Amino acid sequence: MDLRDLKKKFIRDELGITEDYGRVFSFLDFSNVNKWFENDDRNLENNLLAEGERVSVYLEGLKLFADIFSERARIYYGEDPKNIRSLSFTHATRKIFGKFNVVTKDLQKIKHYIELTQREGLKYLVQDKDGKDYVEIRKCNFDVEISVDAIKMLEHHDTFCIFSGDADFVYLNNFLKKKGKKIIIVKGGFILTKLRESADLVINAQDIKKYIARIECK
Repeated sequence: MDLRDLKKKFIRDELGITEDYGRVFSFLDFSNVNKWFENDDRNLENNLLAEGERVSVYLEGLKLFADIFSERARIYYGEDPKNIRSLSFTHATRKIFGKFNVVTKDLQKIKHYIELTQREGLKYLVQDKDGKDYVEIRKCNFDVEISVDAIKMLEHHDTFCIFSGDADFVYLNNFLKKKGKKIIIVKGGFILTKLRESADLVINAQDIKKYIARIECK
């Protein structure tokens, strides 16, 4: 066993991903993952962040981490087709994860109108043609895509790992377990009891922050 394999084994053991989990297929809901550390005030060594610093998930680290225990990893990303930065991000994601392991669809933009008393402290206010203020809520849900992909891959993998704390996956998880599969959930923050109970192993994002995140300037 070389040094690289030894490191992988150490991390797997640290997380509790034993050989019993067999062939693992990981599904990474990036819109969920990207929010995991947005409110953190500590760096990768658990020291307070310096002023102007923030913790950010980065694609290369995310892919390297998933590869430690996954036979295959697929990432799902809501794309804004009118935003050059969003399109560039999609291009970079395909280079890192591989063209066929990146699933995208157009980001939905939902207007949420704001009353005068709600304006204080809000950023990015927009006005419509009638002069009414609103904020644009961006949303892109991949529950259906992940569920379909999991069912399509049912006979090819022993364990399904979902990088998301979305409670909508309870139904999928229970279905997969009835088919004899194991479930790993990688989550940030609080998750519902039913979601936790639907998994064989739950991994907290704070425990893997050093592998998938880096410190950036705001």
